[in-house]
Amino acid sequence: MTNKFALVVGASGEIGHAISYKLAEAGWSLYLHFASNEELVKSLLAKLESSYPEQDFLLVQADMRSSESVKSLVSSIFSLQTIIFAQGHSLYKGLEETTLVEIRDLFQVHVEHPIYLAGKLTPKLRKNVNASIVFVGSIWGDTGASYEVAYSAAKGAQHAFVKAYAKEVALQKITVNAVAPGFIDTKMNHHLDMEARDLLLEEIPAGVFGTTDDVANAVEFLVSEKANYITGQIIRVNGGWYI
Repeated sequence: MTNKFALVVGASGEIGHAISYKLAEAGWSLYLHFASNEELVKSLLAKLESSYPEQDFLLVQADMRSSESVKSLVSSIFSLQTIIFAQGHSLYKGLEETTLVEIRDLFQVHVEHPIYLAGKLTPKLRKNVNASIVFVGSIWGDTGASYEVAYSAAKGAQHAFVKAYAKEVALQKITVNAVAPGFIDTKMNHHLDMEARDLLLEEIPAGVFGTTDDVANAVEFLVSEKANYITGQIIRVNGGWYI
């Protein structure tokens, strides 16, 4: 039986790690993308190869801020059934203090180059009976956040792309969806002090912060055959924080 391959863009991050483990557990072979954190992704590679010796795990590198690097990534991908975009960075800063370089970085990493990559890899996805694209979006792509205005705009653009491209490739049996996490307890949110965290927790009906596994579970479902009739959706994983 031929292995089914997924490309995890941002596999070196905390959410990317969790998604990679979850997909490997479900039988997927993986292209593990990283930008610069080679040590972390090599550690992930070793653990996956040890746990799932019958599957294939390949490292692919690309700086998502660089057009040439992203173009090179396309040529590194062969058999492919799904793409998960889990890369990215936040920016906690008032808009008046936000620089043009910071805005460009956000949109290149979250929007411009992922969209380009999705388009260039679609012919490979189309060779399958069913295929999928999943973005890890954000609650702020739905509702917006003060002092994260540029980041919210980039995530909102991801969500808009999902809805549009889902219509374009639906007849090709390719689903396009996003998972929109709320507060996930990762290093990305460690800039918040305990008082701010407690205030946020009071706003979440579930009474707990989300985990990377919560996000990975939603992604694993969306790339499975159980979700073949679900496309163009933004699946909110936020404990009821925003409905």
